[in-house]
Amino acid sequence: MFNEVKKNFGFGCMRLPMNGDEVNTKEFSLMVDNFIEQGFNYFDTAHGYLDGKSELALKECLTSRYPRETYILTNKLSGWHFEKEEDIIPLFNSQLKACGVDYFDFYLMHAQNAQNFIKYKECKAYEKAFELKQQGKVKHVGLSFHDAAEVLDDILTQYPEVEVVQIQLNYLDWEDPTIQSRKCYEVCAKHNKPVIVMEPVKGGKLANFPDEVKNLFNSANNGSPASYAIRFAASLEKVFMVLSGMSNCEQMNDNLSYMREFKPLESADYALIDNVIKKLAELKVIQCTACRYCTENCPQGILIPDMFACYNNKKAYNDWNADRYYAETLCKKGAKASDCIKCGICESVCPQKLKVRELLVEVANTFENKE
Repeated sequence: MFNEVKKNFGFGCMRLPMNGDEVNTKEFSLMVDNFIEQGFNYFDTAHGYLDGKSELALKECLTSRYPRETYILTNKLSGWHFEKEEDIIPLFNSQLKACGVDYFDFYLMHAQNAQNFIKYKECKAYEKAFELKQQGKVKHVGLSFHDAAEVLDDILTQYPEVEVVQIQLNYLDWEDPTIQSRKCYEVCAKHNKPVIVMEPVKGGKLANFPDEVKNLFNSANNGSPASYAIRFAASLEKVFMVLSGMSNCEQMNDNLSYMREFKPLESADYALIDNVIKKLAELKVIQCTACRYCTENCPQGILIPDMFACYNNKKAYNDWNADRYYAETLCKKGAKASDCIKCGICESVCPQKLKVRELLVEVANTFENKE
């Protein structure tokens, strides 16, 4: 199945190299060239990534420069971009145009959970995707998922035609009671669905550690922290693709160095990961991956991921610059953490199931209540 995919490592295009608010297409083109030259061909995007700039950057840096048969392109049907059944095909066609292609290799029902699955059913979104496959405009139909394992089981039971499932999976979330990486993986295995892994490095959290955690990896001397995270996911039997959102050539070179000739983790590697998990539990940081779904929907315009990053840097990593960075975050839009009106929209779309409203209170108490 999916013989057109050359290797088990894919380029996630949600976090591209940037020049301010614009994609650095020069660097992105270099990364695309390197990626393909090294024998990889899988690219993943969505209509809302980088406010629509991800699709356009792929057109400029990939699809206009390489023959269509040389790469695999995945896109997604995002629920916040359609309201009724009649919106879906025009949206799909706009995605084809933005990406500069006439078909997608994989088309995923995006960020499925119990709440938005109702909307997808009412709008016959799955049925539309299957029709697109029959027309040759989509090769494979799948879904990406953020919810409890029992919800995934229900969706796959109702739509057995789904060919592949993309889930958040990393060693920190493997036994997490809210993310349920292991349980969701087991549901995919139960339904015999190949797994695409997103957030294997948890939005960079499993690559950038304080010194006490970095020292554990340095002592092992068997690869970068990111290499352990990505290889953890790729070592699982049902995983056929692991995505990494690479933002610069350095990150790509590191990833390709150990994924060109992939070797599964060994017992010593798993022992190290167990020690890392224990050490991270002591830090008690906010496990935000900066997907920015919350900022797309916040009526107050609060830059929630940016504020959480400032909080983590101050609380876990003792970064004395955190207060200045918080002030600079306010300069971008002017909305403070304390401006939250407790509407809860952010929590309804948060893949990490964070208690965002409560956490914003913590952020406000940390940065705003100064004597």
